Amino acid sequence: MANIELVVTRSRRIESLLREHYHAEGKGLHQLITSCEERLPHEIIPKLRFIASIRNKTVHEEGYKLDDKKGFIAACNACEKELTPRSGRFVWTAAVLLVLGVTALAIWFYSLHWHHIDLTP
Repeated sequence: MANIELVVTRSRRIESLLREHYHAEGKGLHQLITSCEERLPHEIIPKLRFIASIRNKTVHEEGYKLDDKKGFIAACNACEKELTPRSGRFVWTAAVLLVLGVTALAIWFYSLHWHHIDLTP
């Protein structure tokens, strides 16, 4: 049961990314890929087809066992990374670096000036 949950949740995330960011249309993952194939990066199309095939076998074939779990997860991670808009990743990276930079600056400032601060009222 754990493999079914893994496969379905990861493939649904990819379906969502295809619908939201690539305006894919269709019922299944194969149809979604076909509908927006010209807008997708060409190097991830085989990985997407692999994920769609695994998903269909897991859901529709009785007793199917996921043999290459690590390969499936790696393909999902690569596809999700490639399908996620870069601007969102850039904004989050910039925000995290900004917070870390301000924190480091505050630590530096207080380490230099701590002995000058008078805490008595």
